[in-house]
Amino acid sequence: RRAKEPWRSLPTRWNKKMAAVVRNHVSTPALLFRHVGRKRTCFAPCKRAMLVRPMSTFQRRQSSKTWWDYLGAAVISTSFVGFFGSREVAKADEGKDSDKPKAHTIKNPKERLKPWFSRAEVAAHNTKEKRVWVTYEDGVYDITDFISNHPGGKAKIMLAAGKAIDPFWRIYQQHKASPLPMELLTKMRIGSLHPDEKVDEPDPSDPYANDPKRHPGLTYHNRKPANAELPREMIMDNWITPKELFFIRHHHPVPAIHLPDFRLDVRGIGLKPINLSLADLHHRFEKHEIVSTLQCGGNRRGEFNKVRQTSGISWGFGAMSNAKFGGILLRDILMYSGLLTPEIAHSVGVHHVQFVGVDGVQASIPIEKALSPYGDVLLAYVIHRVFPIIKFVYRYEMNDDLLQPEHGGPVRVIVPGTVGIRNIKWVKSIKTSSEEAEGYWQRGAAYKGFAPNMTVLDEDTEVSKIQSIQEQPVTSAVVEPVPNYKVEPGDDICVRGIAWSGGGRGIIRVDVSIDNGKTWETATLTQGSEQHPTRAWAWTFWEFDTKIPDDATDVTIVCKATDVSYNSQPENPEPIWNIRGLNNNSWHRVPLVIQEEED
Repeated sequence: RRAKEPWRSLPTRWNKKMAAVVRNHVSTPALLFRHVGRKRTCFAPCKRAMLVRPMSTFQRRQSSKTWWDYLGAAVISTSFVGFFGSREVAKADEGKDSDKPKAHTIKNPKERLKPWFSRAEVAAHNTKEKRVWVTYEDGVYDITDFISNHPGGKAKIMLAAGKAIDPFWRIYQQHKASPLPMELLTKMRIGSLHPDEKVDEPDPSDPYANDPKRHPGLTYHNRKPANAELPREMIMDNWITPKELFFIRHHHPVPAIHLPDFRLDVRGIGLKPINLSLADLHHRFEKHEIVSTLQCGGNRRGEFNKVRQTSGISWGFGAMSNAKFGGILLRDILMYSGLLTPEIAHSVGVHHVQFVGVDGVQASIPIEKALSPYGDVLLAYVIHRVFPIIKFVYRYEMNDDLLQPEHGGPVRVIVPGTVGIRNIKWVKSIKTSSEEAEGYWQRGAAYKGFAPNMTVLDEDTEVSKIQSIQEQPVTSAVVEPVPNYKVEPGDDICVRGIAWSGGGRGIIRVDVSIDNGKTWETATLTQGSEQHPTRAWAWTFWEFDTKIPDDATDVTIVCKATDVSYNSQPENPEPIWNIRGLNNNSWHRVPLVIQEEED
């Protein structure tokens, strides 16, 4: 019986399936094999419709040459049976659950759910008054009535108003972990993006034409060049900022760099000139990792502008982000080139290390910072490998992923605890020198702190005598709740925010007031508080639970931080105002709106 019906020797779960295949589709060549102990039991295609006979020695030898062909035919046959079998089951079940709403299916990709809308029409619907529309893939959805029920809050979902939600769902992966979000979204579908709408192609003559695509949730101040903040609504979601949301501060277009041809030039006083490829950086030096917060010198400039107008972008407090960087220590490269200690450097007249980016931006840092074993100055880079057949980039240098060109790849210097401009992107050369770097961003007025009485910079201003900004002062900000958040007397609220100090000085305390600084209480330090107190390169999160007093008529939340050196923040911005709007670290204030409790 087994000789006639060999599938009976197979495991029980295969008996019925194989019987069906053999009896109904024997004309299709099929080859089965399985391991019985160390021996392989083989079966050859049967000539008769109802039988499968054991293979002869000749057939076994022939099948060893073409078993992939037989196996492929078997898979096709099984798929064929499964397809038509499922159709029969579908017909049998037709009519069941007819009361359930049927999902819209698209037989032809070009047959989209009508009506059709243009992207411009979707973008115009970005307020509750106009109705809030979003897109997901090719669908258009009206989410107005869902906003108040959004688990992440109204402010966060409104970041996507009039835009695509796809980039947000890529960050908040919980939307794809459950079918519920898609089921809710499907009920709100009102149409589709027009299939024939032409996407604007960049002008080849535009120097910014090849800039990378950016996340729509960023708060943009400029597009060309790109300057965008990390949105406050998404800061507290991740202690390490997702690379898609990392703030952007560009002075020029993002350069296109061919990785195989890239070379890092290292030279200067006391150094043996060397020229390093990306492979050299990877193989010759030990890898290190740090978590560092980068902050633009103009962060919170918008608050200065309320006192008196400054020059520069009117940043909120989102011109800072936190990331994990991997690369090699600048100190190791300098020592490899012959500059072994700070004493040797001073003896030959080296006082600064200069960096030049591919885009022409230059900056420098003191040699003491560069050579300090505790300075952690890093060169984050992209590893490029070429194999005979496959070429790929080994990526793990920013948040365990690729250091994107947007954020300085292939090589960027990370100077933790120092103002953002010193962290030069797209570094092409490193030079030791007795002087600071040339250029507007180092010796010019761009990143120098002027006195409050200097309201105009003219030819008589001796800019060269003003010290360039390196380490930044201690600062903090209230992230939640947002300004003008409505509360009632007796409400419990949770205040959350960030704190950071330059030079690696850790945060030891954050004080919070809800009466504009009249009385204070201490917040709880959370993520980031475990850092080494003198090498705390990353920001610290904090939170504070409080209650709105029953007799409150005016509520203004204020925060101030203290670092390990017991530096604290000034109360008001007026005494530290400067024409360039730099280093605003005054108390951060968030007014709330008191509304009467309804009867």
